[in-house]
Amino acid sequence: MQNLTSKIATFKERFQQKILDTIARTFELMAIIVLHSVTLPSLLAVMQGVTDKMPPVDLILLLWLGLTFLFAKAAIQRDLLVMITVGAGFVLQAVMMALIFFG
Repeated sequence: MQNLTSKIATFKERFQQKILDTIARTFELMAIIVLHSVTLPSLLAVMQGVTDKMPPVDLILLLWLGLTFLFAKAAIQRDLLVMITVGAGFVLQAVMMALIFFG
């Protein structure tokens, strides 16, 4: 009986830790998506001709610096999903800015 109780307790601890890890990972990915979306409204407004005011350069540089740190963390931890998410965001933002400047 004691062995069964300890196995149940071990399972409960592992399950709780797995849930907490999943929640933390979800928040990390949501934060990356939100950070990439910060400049989206203003870049779309510039592309559609609604305004000619670009987002401040310091905002974009600080945003990209933070995302670069997240990318470096993911590379060190070999976290492929975060690396792909951050990398795809960089590419999409670069394409949007290229369309604005050269289009």
